[in-house]
Amino acid sequence: MKKDLYNTLDLNLLKVFLILSQELNMRKASERLFVSQPAISQSLTKLRHHFDDELFVKVPTGLKATPFSETLATSIAPHLNDLANSINHSLHFDPATLDTSLRIALSPVVLSCLSGSLYQALKASAPNASIELVSWSRSTLEDIQKDDVYLGINYDIPAPAEVYSKQLAALRGQVLVRESHPIKHSLTTPDDYAGYEIASMISPGWNESFSLAAETMKAHGLEYKIGFRSEFIMVLLDIIQHTDMYLPHSNLFPIQQYPNLRALDVEIQGEAFYIDVYSYCHTRHRNSALFNWLYELISDVIQTQLHLNHK
Repeated sequence: MKKDLYNTLDLNLLKVFLILSQELNMRKASERLFVSQPAISQSLTKLRHHFDDELFVKVPTGLKATPFSETLATSIAPHLNDLANSINHSLHFDPATLDTSLRIALSPVVLSCLSGSLYQALKASAPNASIELVSWSRSTLEDIQKDDVYLGINYDIPAPAEVYSKQLAALRGQVLVRESHPIKHSLTTPDDYAGYEIASMISPGWNESFSLAAETMKAHGLEYKIGFRSEFIMVLLDIIQHTDMYLPHSNLFPIQQYPNLRALDVEIQGEAFYIDVYSYCHTRHRNSALFNWLYELISDVIQTQLHLNHK
């Protein structure tokens, strides 16, 4: 039976062969491959035995390829170069070449603050990608597991083992009230909100069954009442503009776009209150170039928004 030269070959030797065919010099080949000259000699011995050909013979200037070696090098060089390009391309991700669909699920607090700026940033970097920003739902973690959603953004929530989470930002807690609200000072404590009703935003997967503001008021022995709850930020904003209800939110909210509202800072026992926001993806994507790019882009958009709000 004729020897199968391909399946019986250590493919690592082909890289040595190709470098030798290019350099025709043992020393230069060893320098390019970051190995010793004896290691190159050992590889060449194995290649000669495998192909039953000298491949390279010594000449005064170094090495000279045999006719078989020249033919082999000409034949395999394009394929090894294509392989190198493919591997290097995968390691150097360019979002401008991305032409797939990106489905990103955002919690209501993030969707209401960043949807426009995030979309613009995504399209600027990946103009050929199809962008879909959806609201985080009760099935989002399952959708991430099934790869129906590539990336999700929400508060810190329990996630299955197949879902990887990574902190994106720490948001400072704030409270939104109407411009003419009876609370006039901008730095507040839980005591200031006693007797006022809470307009509570529901973030699916996080607080369907509780209100963080209500729990905080209860922990301080203060009077509280949840007057209205909704997943829809525009409904909540309309409610607080026409009542004395207050809406717990964060410094991510673009308050400058709402002249009829004020954002009040909150301190609890003399310290600002912060809440973390996380990114979520399938564990198999956690080290991918696409995930890293999205994570950095979203983080930059969040920080830009926080900086604008601080002015």
